[in-house]
Amino acid sequence: MKRRKFIALLGATAAWPPTARAQQAKSPRVGVLMLGNPDPAFFLGTFREELQKLGYLEGQNLTLESRSAGGFPERLPSLARELVDLNVDVIVGYQTPSVAAAKQATTKIPIVMSPAADPIATGFVASFSRPGGNITGVASATGEVAGKNLDFIREILPTVRKVAVLGNAIDPFHQPFLESIALAARALQFEIKPVLVRGSDEFATAFGQMVTSGAGALIVQPSLPRQPAAEAALKSHLPLFAPSDEFTRAGGLLSYSADIMSVYRKAAIFVHKIVKGGKPSDLPVEFPTKFQLVVNIKTARALGVTLLPTLLARADEVIE
Repeated sequence: MKRRKFIALLGATAAWPPTARAQQAKSPRVGVLMLGNPDPAFFLGTFREELQKLGYLEGQNLTLESRSAGGFPERLPSLARELVDLNVDVIVGYQTPSVAAAKQATTKIPIVMSPAADPIATGFVASFSRPGGNITGVASATGEVAGKNLDFIREILPTVRKVAVLGNAIDPFHQPFLESIALAARALQFEIKPVLVRGSDEFATAFGQMVTSGAGALIVQPSLPRQPAAEAALKSHLPLFAPSDEFTRAGGLLSYSADIMSVYRKAAIFVHKIVKGGKPSDLPVEFPTKFQLVVNIKTARALGVTLLPTLLARADEVIE
């Protein structure tokens, strides 16, 4: 090519508007896989917001392929394969069941946990510092903080000795979750009544069992539906505690948990790193670094539970 023609071509390229130049580069396609129950709206909103802060505008330089199973776990495998067939650049799994389905669907496409519980025990990663495969992201601290919720039950309800634990039978983490609570319960001399369900359609029977057993409080696994659980607990006059503040916002009594918003933001940062060339095998798994205590005064009044001023003073948020 002659020098004069080459310079003219360079000038023409530089004159293109930024959006036109952006279209020349491949826009990343990000798949998001969700069970759909609990409601993923807050996760999606926070995730999108952080992606925008990182410079990604959906429909311009980013495509999001969101797939929700609508609360039916049997649909997750086919939805995961659908994302694989779309040849997305990365799959974000919202909570442990979705990560498990994505793992079964591909060993090549990077997968970001947002979050997943105990990734080593569930076989998602080889180690936290060197995940080793195609999965990385954020590990939840659900098991660790679930035991802390028992401390608050002892503080608020000192006469309660039997605590029901509502576990999610379709979540691969349900067994470690129950075991971590049982371990903490022995130290505090609580009797634990575990009840497993597959969804909110089994809540009526489950809560009937809890009440019949004489349970005086309840801890719920975070991957279960929030609003139905909070409503059923209130109707059954069972104070609901959870290692997720979203249950307290839905009407539970108290939660001590990781700051879930920061977890969702970390997931977007992992996507950014992978899109820019990072390999999941080399990106260490991260853990929540912020924790918060949230209490619901309205629910306390409805249950006739007294929350001492000293507890309210320690709370990061008080819902009235």
